[in-house]
Amino acid sequence: MNLLILIFFPVIAGIITLLSGKYAKQIALLSSLISLAVTAVVLCDFNPEAGRQFTVNYPWITKFGIYFTAGIDGISMLMLILTNALFPLIILSTFKRQIEKPVFYSLMLFMQFGLVLVFTAMDAFLFYVGWEAALIPIYFICALWGGEDRIRVNMKFFIYTIAGSLFMLFAIIYLYLQTPSGTFSIDAFYALNLAKDTQTWLFWCFFLAFAIKIPIFPFHSWQPDTYTTAPTAGTMLLGGIMLKMGIYGVVVWLIPVLPFGFMAWGKLALTLSVIGVVYASIIAFTQKDIKRLIAYSSIAHVGLIAAGVFAWNTQGLQGAMIQMLNHGVNVIGLFFIVDILINRLNTRELAEMGGIAKVAPKFAIAFLTILLGSVGLPLTNGFIGEFLLINGVFKFNFWYAVAGGSTIILGAVYMLRTYKAVMQGELNELTKTFKDISGTEVLVLGIICAIIIIVGVYPNALLHISEATVEGLISKVNNKLSF
Repeated sequence: MNLLILIFFPVIAGIITLLSGKYAKQIALLSSLISLAVTAVVLCDFNPEAGRQFTVNYPWITKFGIYFTAGIDGISMLMLILTNALFPLIILSTFKRQIEKPVFYSLMLFMQFGLVLVFTAMDAFLFYVGWEAALIPIYFICALWGGEDRIRVNMKFFIYTIAGSLFMLFAIIYLYLQTPSGTFSIDAFYALNLAKDTQTWLFWCFFLAFAIKIPIFPFHSWQPDTYTTAPTAGTMLLGGIMLKMGIYGVVVWLIPVLPFGFMAWGKLALTLSVIGVVYASIIAFTQKDIKRLIAYSSIAHVGLIAAGVFAWNTQGLQGAMIQMLNHGVNVIGLFFIVDILINRLNTRELAEMGGIAKVAPKFAIAFLTILLGSVGLPLTNGFIGEFLLINGVFKFNFWYAVAGGSTIILGAVYMLRTYKAVMQGELNELTKTFKDISGTEVLVLGIICAIIIIVGVYPNALLHISEATVEGLISKVNNKLSF
């Protein structure tokens, strides 16, 4: 019952929000907090060692073997925590912004429905429905409330993701036709023993969809422009949560279903991930627009997460699990910092900033804390994830680990340089009137900073949630490869 509430409550709340007029943001916040409370109840009852739990299985389109089948395992649980913990923060971050139309918040809640469906679906058709259901609301959020040239930019984003999704749909239908009982069940897909050549081309059908969403180099070109033109809440949804759909898809739907396809092309996928780390870090160095800089920084960080997944060992996969959550927290913190700067100064140019720490000490402390979490300073949340990811890639290949680990050094350099440009130096005509954070801004940034420190000091609670599921998936793939 709790799982059905987690899936469908955002839809009901989205409809209520749409009809609520001037109280839309308050109702959206309340509904997101209810979803978080239900997630907390589920987490308290969740046993990491027990495999898939809270399973629901209802007939849907039985003529074609389609069932509404969903459940929660260790990986799904982490993704639910990520989604339902970040939504209240993202909604709260808009409280000082003039967003008068209730449809904005309604679309956010509809997107939450799609995300939860993706992370809990145990039926491939249901997974695809959730995949598309999450895309449509964010497209309208970015297209209606985005910045300059938003229509062209978001059309590119939409076409990229839809094209990748169609390849995945084709692969899902093919796999469905190969199951003995004609079903879309994830367990039936896992049980298939397809020819190696067949797995090779199916791998690419899934990989294109997931690589575009993550995004992995060279399928990333939609991301910087979309992140830059999108409203800040939209950017947070894209960078903080939505890109994790691609990584989740690789871990749960691609590699376990097509292990020989992964064996044939996994090294290339890992190579592309590592190239993305270095490429995005170098491009970030050249950025003068702070929002684009954070966008390229995100590409670098998720490239390392993807590399850890494709290394396919316990350290790399566990690192990816915890770093997906950490990256989500850190990136919405950084984009909220950028949003505050843009709204106070009416510019995104680093050259026009400086000296803000002198007039906004609370803002300076919050910015520095989130920045240190992003670059993986020990005792911050980013450290344990990056340590495990590099360790996992190192077990695969030393030189890949060296290249992938460059994100730590390069990221520290360009992020600290950005902090210096924004917060230090002399005040100018633009920055001398900068007002320190207050109200909901303090609350959002305070919660994010607290998470960064708490997870950094005690990450084991999160690692334990996914450990058994991760080891089970690795064992399942290794067993299939051994025959």
